[in-house]
Amino acid sequence: MKLEFSNLDEIQTRFVLSDSYQEFANSLRRAMTSEVMTFALEDVRIYDNSSALFDEMLAHRLGLIPLVTEYAGYVTRDACTCDGAGCSQCSVTFTMSVEGPCLVTSRDLISEDPVIKSVYDDIPIVKLEEDQKVVIEARAVLNSGNEHVKWQPTTICGYKNYPIIRTDDNCDGCGHCVDDCPKGILYVNDGTVAVKEGMYEECSLCRLCEQACLNSGIGEKPAIHIEMDKNRFLFTMEGSGSLPPETIIKEGLLFLKSQSDDLLVTLEDL
Repeated sequence: MKLEFSNLDEIQTRFVLSDSYQEFANSLRRAMTSEVMTFALEDVRIYDNSSALFDEMLAHRLGLIPLVTEYAGYVTRDACTCDGAGCSQCSVTFTMSVEGPCLVTSRDLISEDPVIKSVYDDIPIVKLEEDQKVVIEARAVLNSGNEHVKWQPTTICGYKNYPIIRTDDNCDGCGHCVDDCPKGILYVNDGTVAVKEGMYEECSLCRLCEQACLNSGIGEKPAIHIEMDKNRFLFTMEGSGSLPPETIIKEGLLFLKSQSDDLLVTLEDL
């Protein structure tokens, strides 16, 4: 198995998984989406809420705010010695006290740990009018997307089989497939059709080029062929900002490894 990155920044990444197979690619996608731990607000104590939102709606909005996640020094509630009561090892306390008129945003959430904080400061929460107030105390804990979507580290995570584009010798370079390609990745070069440099991975495998070639009257088979590599996959992943993309991939792979190790132990005990 091999990973090759074509794009990697603080939020998004695109990489190619090679020498693998469909089942593992899908397992990796599911692991990155649902099994990687992040912090999210879980317990909200509302001391004052005279805004237009009900307490439940306010708590729901707070829970969906992505938080910067750092594993060092923290454990999950299940693994903590406080038995889920909440302590500095398994939770981070946030406070907020705002009085209108103003727009309450994620910037108003004050964390006891300067590292564990809102990813973005400008997420709107509620608009307060004159004499309206919101005073809350909330606790963030580690969990995974299997429990609730607010713990998902990804907003987009998907893959497709890597495209294989080839042309036959009978291609006459008529350009019909070039005109019909929705991604604009094809061009005519020396009397035949080729893929533009750096655009190969943009192919959506729609096969409209094949149909355009057939409609040109070339024969019963098209001169251009779009196929899928069954052992190579192009991943596109966008994170919520809670974790860097490379950390999400690493933690997803570690989860799959731990599941595999547990399965081997179980099989040995049979």
